Amino acid sequence: MSRIGKKSITLPPGIKSQIKESKITITGPRGKLSYNLSKMINIKHENNQLELSLIKTNKESKALYGLSRTIINNMVIGVSKGFEKKLEIRGVGYRCQMDKTNLILNIGYSHPIIIKPPKDISIKVEDNVNIIISGINKEQVGQIAAKIRSTRPPEPYKEKGIRYSGEIIRKKVGKAGK
Repeated sequence: MSRIGKKSITLPPGIKSQIKESKITITGPRGKLSYNLSKMINIKHENNQLELSLIKTNKESKALYGLSRTIINNMVIGVSKGFEKKLEIRGVGYRCQMDKTNLILNIGYSHPIIIKPPKDISIKVEDNVNIIISGINKEQVGQIAAKIRSTRPPEPYKEKGIRYSGEIIRKKVGKAGK
């Protein structure tokens, strides 16, 4: 059995949950998120807490039990606090800027790279080298951050590229000349 799935989810003040059949909707000050639960998992709302339980006990339902609890917990955190990822650009001449809602990256290619975020995600640029991605859906925030990072991942020889804030890249020794 999943230890994570057994834990109850406490709803902070101002957060409302609505359960219809196998669909749960969480509403808060930042927005509204919904998730379709598996038919093998049951959910109850009691005393400002959400409890998940298994209907069938098999390998697939046990795997979905902890996953569903974590997704619902991330939805509660997202509509109350939100999620944020920070990226840093390192390299001579590498910079970024905003054009309305689009992010324009100048990172050593012959052309600028334009990234259009989904409507729920906001992107801010600080000092032309720091990018802050924020939103209520943890999955989308992480996906956009990974997409931006993949345009020029950090390389281990000169440590140039786009990296997560606080990410440590182990530097490799270059070619030894005679």
